[in-house]
Amino acid sequence: MQIKPQTVEAVLFFNDGGVCKEMLYPEFEAVLDGMVNVPEFADQQMRVAYLLINTRLQIRAAVFFYLDFNDDGSADSGWNIPLRSLAERTGRGPDLGAGPIRLACRSQCPVSWYQMHLWDPQTTQSTNHFLMLRDRVKRNQLGLLVEEEMPQTVPTERLQMVAEENWYAADPAKQVATRRAEKLEQEQRLKAAQLIKQQRLRIANLEQQREADINRLRELAAQQQAKLQDEIAQLRRELQQREQSAEELRAQLSAQAEGFQKTREEMSRQLRALEQNSRTEAEAARAQFDDELQRQVAAAVAELKEQVSIRDVELAYRNELDSDLQAEIEQLQKQRDALAEQSGERVLERLSALGVTFMAYHPGAGHLTIPLPDMARYQHNPIAYAAAKCSVSEEQYGQWVQHYQQPTCVATLTSGERCNMPLDKVEAPGRFQVGHSNCCARHRSQNRLRTGS
Repeated sequence: MQIKPQTVEAVLFFNDGGVCKEMLYPEFEAVLDGMVNVPEFADQQMRVAYLLINTRLQIRAAVFFYLDFNDDGSADSGWNIPLRSLAERTGRGPDLGAGPIRLACRSQCPVSWYQMHLWDPQTTQSTNHFLMLRDRVKRNQLGLLVEEEMPQTVPTERLQMVAEENWYAADPAKQVATRRAEKLEQEQRLKAAQLIKQQRLRIANLEQQREADINRLRELAAQQQAKLQDEIAQLRRELQQREQSAEELRAQLSAQAEGFQKTREEMSRQLRALEQNSRTEAEAARAQFDDELQRQVAAAVAELKEQVSIRDVELAYRNELDSDLQAEIEQLQKQRDALAEQSGERVLERLSALGVTFMAYHPGAGHLTIPLPDMARYQHNPIAYAAAKCSVSEEQYGQWVQHYQQPTCVATLTSGERCNMPLDKVEAPGRFQVGHSNCCARHRSQNRLRTGS
């Protein structure tokens, strides 16, 4: 009976950066049963690879599938894919060190109704999922037991005796060359078959990516077309509403014009009738009309004068209120200035009279005793005050402080990064030289060459 090598089942998870998590199959079953949650995969659809690994850390089979996780990090309870069955029934894939593996993915699935739950691994130069799996398995972070490769022994019952006439080869060198040629031809055929298989898988991946891009472009075009159609329909509705409004306005204008014309004709007729009846009655009506008009004008003028007087009173009240507010603002500003004068300097003077000494520590200058007359200058620019105490300029003191806190080279490399070569710390600001004390020997020579040129 032939002894089959023992294999181990493992599951590896992928993210955009590569393999992010790996576990043995019993741990994966615990995740599927809801006994263990994976919080880092919450509310995500993860790409997963199921592997069969032999005792020499070589991959023998791989199934690439999707697995959805809920908001709490638990696996989808409806997930049910027979990984072991797919790994046994699928076709051949690339050689990862132990001969062609058995590969199940979207483009090579032995069961059609599981195809939508699988994904195709990438084999590009920048991203190769097979190499990622091979390298991760070789690290053996799962702690698998590894057996050394031993020569296979042939059972005695499988040994066969060659006929006596074939005991001695006629030409050993020729037989060795023939076997070597046959072995080389077989290897070339296997390599060609594997290369064709990989190219077919890559072509299938490219075709799938192309179809995905075409579908995405079609969806985008359909969305844009739908958006344009909605905009056209909206514009048509607005145009229709405006045309309807224009028609209504035209009808109103026509009706008003017709009414004005009728009123004018009626008034002309009445005027002619009045002229025909009596000129006196016309003059009396005209006088009555003028009187009525004068009364209405007088009433309107009186009402407007009353409104103007009310506005004048309101304006005067507002001006008075503005004057009061301005006076109050000026008084508050005076109080603020008085409080400001009494707050800072008076407090410092009282503290100084009580014998309080103001001290501040600055690197290189040590603890400085600040007299009360120098307090304003120190508050305005403490760095300049400390630099003056050290008898150096403010710029030199500031660069010395940076060197004192981080004694490394400040020169910029060609890549744009800082040199950061460790340097000897200069303890005193007066002995610090810009471009010399804060640069390494290489950048000092470069500064010296640029200065000389």
